[in-house]
Amino acid sequence: MSCIHNSPLPCFSASSSSSSSSFSRRNGCASFKPRIHCSLGGTVAEPKPTTSVEPLLLNAVRGEDVERPPVWLMRQAGRYMKSYQIICEKYPSFRQRSENTDLVVEISLQPWKVFKPDGVILFSDILTPLSGMNIPFDIVKGKGPIIANPISEAAQVDQVREFIPEENVPYVGEALTILRKEVDNKAAVLGFVGAPFTLASYVVEGGSSKHFSKIKRLAFSQPKVLHALLQKFTSSMARYVQYQADRGAQAVQIFDSWATELSPVDFEEFSLPYLKQIVESVKKTHPDLPLILYASGSGGLLERLASTGVDVVSLDWTVDMAEGRRRLGADIAVQGNVDPGVLFGSKEFITKRINDTVKKAGKGKHILNLGHGIVVGTPEENVAHFFEVAKGIRY
Repeated sequence: MSCIHNSPLPCFSASSSSSSSSFSRRNGCASFKPRIHCSLGGTVAEPKPTTSVEPLLLNAVRGEDVERPPVWLMRQAGRYMKSYQIICEKYPSFRQRSENTDLVVEISLQPWKVFKPDGVILFSDILTPLSGMNIPFDIVKGKGPIIANPISEAAQVDQVREFIPEENVPYVGEALTILRKEVDNKAAVLGFVGAPFTLASYVVEGGSSKHFSKIKRLAFSQPKVLHALLQKFTSSMARYVQYQADRGAQAVQIFDSWATELSPVDFEEFSLPYLKQIVESVKKTHPDLPLILYASGSGGLLERLASTGVDVVSLDWTVDMAEGRRRLGADIAVQGNVDPGVLFGSKEFITKRINDTVKKAGKGKHILNLGHGIVVGTPEENVAHFFEVAKGIRY
C-alpha cells in the first residue's frame, strides 16, 4: 500500500492559558484538511461493511470497512501538555490527581479537546488498585512507584486482598461514566489495567527495576509463592476490566510492560496463563469488548501474545510493522507503532514515519499509535501535527 499526502503540511501556533493549552491555525491555514490517500499492497482480513454508528476505533478493531486507521497515543494525557503542567502545580501529588473524579475527567479530556483523537483513555495508573489490595504504595516525582513493603514470602501474599473496584476505586467508575457522556461516541473511551506479572514485578521489586532480580529469585526459588500472588492479581484484574466496561469503557488495554523480561519458556509459565485467564473471564461477561495487549520489547513473544485471545496486539517500535502483521496473521488487529522519539523530529519526518507505518500495517484492523507512551518534553505542536496527518489519511 502506498500513501500520498496531497495537501500542504498543516501549520499551528501554540497558545496557553491558566487552564488549557491549545493550537490554532495561522492565517491562511483555517481551511486546511490534510488528505493522505493509500493504495493497498498487503494482505489483511477482508473488511466488512460498516453497519453501526459506533466510534471508528471499534469499527476498525472488528474488521469493518473504515476510511482510515483510528489514532490515539499512549500517555496522550500527561506531562508534555502545558495544561497538565498547570494542574500539577496546583495538585503536585500524582495520586491526588489520579484518584479524584473531577481531576481524572479534566486531565483525560485535555488531549481530546485539543487533538480530537479516536480514543480517549482514562487518566490513571496500573498501580491504582494496589491500595485496595492491602499493598501500600506511592508514586514519587523523580523516583516513580514506591512499594512500602515489597512482597517476598508466602505470609505477605496471604495478606493481599481481592480487589473490589466498586469499593476501592469508585472514582474510576465515576470518571469513565462522565467521559462516556462527554465524548458522546465521537471517540472510543478506553480503560486499562496492569497485567499480573507486571504488577507482581512492581510489588516484589519494590518499584521499578533494571534487572528484575528479586522477582526472578522468587519465581525460580519459590514459584508457588509467586503463582499465588499472580492468581490474586489475575482474578482482581479480570474484575477490574469488567468494572471499567460496565462503567463506560468501550475497549480496555492490558499493559504487561515487564513480561518481556522473561524468557519465552518463563513467559509461558508466569505470564501467559494468567493473561489467558483474564481474557477468558472478561469474554464470558463482555464478549464484544475489545481487549488490547501491550508489552514493551515484545518482538520475541508476538505469537504468544496473540495466543492469549485478545483482539488487538500493540507493537512497540522495535518490531517492523509489516513483519508484525505477517507473524500475527490477518485475523487479529494491530496497534502502533511509531517510535515516540519521532515526535522530536521535523514535521516532514513525522509525516514520513506515519505513512510508512500505515503502509506496512495494510488496510483495516490497525490502530495508529506510538510504540510506547509520549516522552516528557515532546513538543506539543508535533503531537498536533501527528494527529492532523493521521486523521487526513485515506485508504
